[in-house]
Amino acid sequence: MRLEDVADELNVNLPQVRSLVRSGDLPAIKIGGRGVWRVERSELEAYIQRQYTVARESTEAGTAENEEK
Repeated sequence: MRLEDVADELNVNLPQVRSLVRSGDLPAIKIGGRGVWRVERSELEAYIQRQYTVARESTEAGTAENEEK
């Protein structure tokens, strides 16, 4: 997928997707001499699942903290 397509899929702007790629959070490859970035759909799906896990863990941790108070 092109980075623009990824941005559309995630409903974020293109610089946010570029930042995810630069940080290594979203694996991507450069194609050709012009350096066009591509993300495999499977990598995007894996990224989304990781984010769901992070959100779930932080929610559960927040719930546990609130129960202790």
